[in-house]
Amino acid sequence: MTAFNPITISCFKAYDVRGELDVNLDNAIAYRIGRAFAQYLNDGKENPVIVVGSDIRPSSESLKQSAIDGITDAGIDVIDLGMVGTEEVYFATSHYNAIGGIEVTASHNPINYNGLKMVRENSRPISGDTGLADIRAIAERGEFVVADKGRVTLNTDKTAYIDKLMSFTDTTKFTPKKIVVNSGNGSAGPVVDELQKRLGDNIELIKVHHTPDGSFPNGIPNPMIIANQKATSDAVIAHGADFGVAFDGDFDRCFLFDEKGRFIEGSYIVGMLAEVFLKKHQGESIVYDPRVIYNTENVIAQNGGTPAISKSGHSFIKQVMRETRAIYGGEMSAHHYFRDFAYCDSGMIVWLLVIELLSVTGKTLSELVNGHINDFPSSGELNFRLGQKTASEISELLEQKYHSSNPAKNTLDGLSLDFGNWRFNLRSSNTEPLIRLNIETKGDKALLKTKTDEILAVLDECGAVSADH
Repeated sequence: MTAFNPITISCFKAYDVRGELDVNLDNAIAYRIGRAFAQYLNDGKENPVIVVGSDIRPSSESLKQSAIDGITDAGIDVIDLGMVGTEEVYFATSHYNAIGGIEVTASHNPINYNGLKMVRENSRPISGDTGLADIRAIAERGEFVVADKGRVTLNTDKTAYIDKLMSFTDTTKFTPKKIVVNSGNGSAGPVVDELQKRLGDNIELIKVHHTPDGSFPNGIPNPMIIANQKATSDAVIAHGADFGVAFDGDFDRCFLFDEKGRFIEGSYIVGMLAEVFLKKHQGESIVYDPRVIYNTENVIAQNGGTPAISKSGHSFIKQVMRETRAIYGGEMSAHHYFRDFAYCDSGMIVWLLVIELLSVTGKTLSELVNGHINDFPSSGELNFRLGQKTASEISELLEQKYHSSNPAKNTLDGLSLDFGNWRFNLRSSNTEPLIRLNIETKGDKALLKTKTDEILAVLDECGAVSADH
């Protein structure tokens, strides 16, 4: 046993590690986490291996090497994937029969942040109650098993991963399409280049902010920020594209724009993809989160599917998907999960499916979603920093305000109140110090505005400040 000084590590979150560089995350902490991760997962399997990758941030390579040092000092071999997106680690963990995988990334967080996303065998998520707390405890205690040092193999070959992505679609059905792809100067660019070789001459890609650049010269790649949507939207309009795609930094989320350059809220994409899968596989389960549900539940019912609601967050969605053997799961935050991708989320599979869908139906993206948007209008996710009231205190105030209407109440994830013709969900973020509000109605845009204004007035009285600008 090798003993390090005990320390407190504060960068562990609900289902990953995320911290501010040289404040609560540095190379020494990454080493401890890597070694604790390997020690926790090592179950005596013969020739165990862990796959590790990192995004394009300047700090990611050194943090990755520190984590690798920790893993190999624990006696576990490492496959270093190089610069990759999170879903490439998910894929490689299962593909190489690894006992675990780590992606060093801070996704869409500010440049002075970084983190580690971890999975165990078969790409199963690790969250606070499924191992993350144990890994933290080992890392903090610094009591590490002594072992012969593991070996490191560099493997940057993406062939098997690209093959897997392409297995979700049929390129023989593709009709000519022009697509704007905004990689946000993140990790997506090299994968887009490899996919382009497989898509055929019918598919023209207009690449925006394509070159990986950890200084993020065009801003942190977070397409949820309205200002960041302009580059993709403008390019779609300028090039007369059929649709646009934008990725976050580690491209586990995929955001879509229609042929008019309009940003499409994630919940409508969940409904659209649910319909795609149910038309091919009727009766299958579809998993979705409780933030915005009307359209998704309607699509599932109309297409003979089985609804399965889950708390928001990838570890919860993946668990419910495994329990129900769901073929597809989606969150309005633009995470999309696939049974045949080890129940993991992929930003790349989404736009490949959209190419085929537009080709087969002969419809534009706006034609595919407009009816759903009109039938079930929603506010989009509104984010707030808390003031003098806590999230639970605000929820209590809203319950009191609407008590006389006798709404159906659900507390699976925050507070959901459903009044029959409209509903809202208010929840605390698992990844940021924010509360998030979503409101939706059944075909009534005027009611949507009225109820949005009502709830915003309550939040304002509580000192909550918008975080969306």
